Amino acid sequence: MARHRRWLLLCWLLLCAPIAAKAREAPLQARQADIAGAPGTLISSRPIAGGPKDSRAYRILYRSIGLEGEAIAVSGMAVVPRGEAPAGGRPVVAWAHPTSGLVERCAPSLAGRRFEFIAGLKDMVGRGFVVVATDYPGLGTAGPHPYLVGASEGRAVLDSVRAVRLLPGAGAGARFAVWGHSQGGHAALFAGLMAPSYAPEFRLVGVAAAAPATDLATLFDDDLRSPAGRNIAAMTLWSWARVFDAPIEKVLDPAAAPTVDRLARLCIESVFDILARRNLARPLAQHFLADSGVAQEPPWKALLAANTPGPLPADVPVFLSQGGADHIVRPEVTAAYMKGLCAVGEPVRMVVVPDAAHGPIAQKTAPAAVAWISDRFAGQPAPSDCPAP
Repeated sequence: MARHRRWLLLCWLLLCAPIAAKAREAPLQARQADIAGAPGTLISSRPIAGGPKDSRAYRILYRSIGLEGEAIAVSGMAVVPRGEAPAGGRPVVAWAHPTSGLVERCAPSLAGRRFEFIAGLKDMVGRGFVVVATDYPGLGTAGPHPYLVGASEGRAVLDSVRAVRLLPGAGAGARFAVWGHSQGGHAALFAGLMAPSYAPEFRLVGVAAAAPATDLATLFDDDLRSPAGRNIAAMTLWSWARVFDAPIEKVLDPAAAPTVDRLARLCIESVFDILARRNLARPLAQHFLADSGVAQEPPWKALLAANTPGPLPADVPVFLSQGGADHIVRPEVTAAYMKGLCAVGEPVRMVVVPDAAHGPIAQKTAPAAVAWISDRFAGQPAPSDCPAP
């Protein structure tokens, strides 16, 4: 097994990586004068090939709001079914992607396998949904990316829904759902929290999240125990040091700084990327944090709390899915979040796949998630797996 992994890694480094790099397209550019404007307005769009059958796909650039309240440009993709839109417009699903990287070139819309990033895309288009997929700020546009920053992700998701309504020929209506995985589950939950105040012109029918990042302090501590988790912790520290000016030098072992910086500049598109990152991150097992209690240190403790999603409004149903073999987002953490939702009277559907790890859980549960979303658009009562009061 170890020899097989080394062979795959060698293939990736010598052959596959250059091919993938060539497959990535150039980021969309926006002049400063184009960025000023109302959040969610469309700056530009252009058709792209390779989408599902009987659909049209576009790369889009739209306006949103940065962490300091400034106008910014955000990129993404939109996939639209062919044919006439129904009266009232097509339902919209906003997809929120899992971790893809921290720097500009790591945007999913630039990747050669960009349509594969969207779990259940073919099914959603076949049901007549418009699918819009934000890259988040700092991916595909000027960075750094505010990684696991709830307000940033939530605004980007909601403004993508605004933008796709302005895309010529999309026929997008005012009803929407949000569906995301991992970091995207975190983004989906924050979009659900923010929707009533930030985008009151839309009707949110439900939020679906696969293995979402919820209790960030617990997840951060958990992540320090595994190679994949240390990757995520390193990315969080690197990003927050830049977007919040958090003092990374107080918590990071100086010997780990070069490794953290290199990890921050690599994209994640395939299993080969994950293997390459795991190999690069090996030194973090010996030298990583100067203080293992980062989650209790200011300002990191406050930042982790501020970017932990709370319960959604009680009238927004939630779909959660979780792998029982997930060592990045532990099943117990998602179960605890579900318990909090149930406590406020929110209907929650929970799907657990006992042998599923973190990476494939969105694809494995996409049929159930998309069927659940379709029922919400149809106006059916939301099922709940919460215990009876």
